[in-house]
Amino acid sequence: MATRRNRGDGGLHWDEARKRWIATVCVGFDGRGKRITRKGAGRTKTEAKQKLKEVLRDYEDGLAIAPSDYTVEMAVRDWLQYGLNGRDPNTVKTAHILCETHILPVLGKRKLRDLTAEEVDRWLAEKATVLSTRTLQGLRSNLSRAVNRAMARDKVKRNVVALCSVPAGRPGRPSKALTMAQAEAVLAAAELTSMRAYVVLSLLTGARTEELRALTWDHVYLEGQPDASPPVPPHVAVWRSVRAGNDTKTRKSRRTLALPGRCIEALADHRERQQRAWQAAKRRWSPSVLVFASEAGTALDAANVRRAFRSVLKKVPGIVPGEWTPRELRHSFVSLLSDQGVPLEEISRLVGHSSTAVTEEVYRKQIRPVIQTGAVVMDDIFKKRPASDPKRGEEEPSREA
Repeated sequence: MATRRNRGDGGLHWDEARKRWIATVCVGFDGRGKRITRKGAGRTKTEAKQKLKEVLRDYEDGLAIAPSDYTVEMAVRDWLQYGLNGRDPNTVKTAHILCETHILPVLGKRKLRDLTAEEVDRWLAEKATVLSTRTLQGLRSNLSRAVNRAMARDKVKRNVVALCSVPAGRPGRPSKALTMAQAEAVLAAAELTSMRAYVVLSLLTGARTEELRALTWDHVYLEGQPDASPPVPPHVAVWRSVRAGNDTKTRKSRRTLALPGRCIEALADHRERQQRAWQAAKRRWSPSVLVFASEAGTALDAANVRRAFRSVLKKVPGIVPGEWTPRELRHSFVSLLSDQGVPLEEISRLVGHSSTAVTEEVYRKQIRPVIQTGAVVMDDIFKKRPASDPKRGEEEPSREA
């Protein structure tokens, strides 16, 4: 005679509608005292009992019981809807594009609990043939965060994406820097355009394009403070950017830069033109106005700046405008300083990098590759004997002799 199961061992019954044996188990109670049950289905009693045993074992081990029908798509969409609160709109837009274009079409229908590290590795390897390494890093990061969120909500036991590394993708377009002759040609081409002050300030101070787009006149001091002790030269306070919260990229990105004479002249002319334009439009100009703004006084976006910059490059012979972007004026700033022998530490401070390692890594092609200090000093210490020295080439007598 069959014995009745003990309390907590679960139950087993035939579901006529589904034509399956159903195993059920109570794993506890919620805050209102209602039972929390989990189910497993199988074609046979043995299969259903086996799934019941797995559920009980997981429960005894203190592990979450993942729903069998929870897919990668469900996890990703949940993360996109609730896991990006407070992020910059551009970050949210990029995450949606990456997920909708590359993650969901390939992995979306896969059950999350059945997803393996081998599948993720294979998916990343396939994407590496058409995407850059930076995009691959974004894909892995987005998928990993979605799975982490699902894991924190008892949808899956572990994050297999965290076990996978990012392969090397297609090489991206390398950043370039203007030579001295090209830089002079670009400055000359920008002279009679609305981009003159922007190009001059970016090339001669190395400020990021996101910092210049957020720059206001109350952070520009064209006269400096000549009466201070010691006198403060004309300068610009790079304290803001168009990033979320208007903060700069890093803490060290907040910096105050002295202005070269050419920058002072270009900015003064730019301010005068801007004030006249505002008066003609019968609007009140104030020091809080953006230095680089649209005709309506609103902030420029990256596409506006890129388009205007490339229109300047069309006047420069030997340069293909479509191959250059405004951020490469900053690269050119680093390159020109390096060519003049300015120490790496000083360049790092000027461009607002958190360390010299960042400067060297990002602008590796612009930094002078030959470090001559050691060779010069050692030549001083061990001076070469002249060719006429009679001792040159003589062998020292052996100790045995």
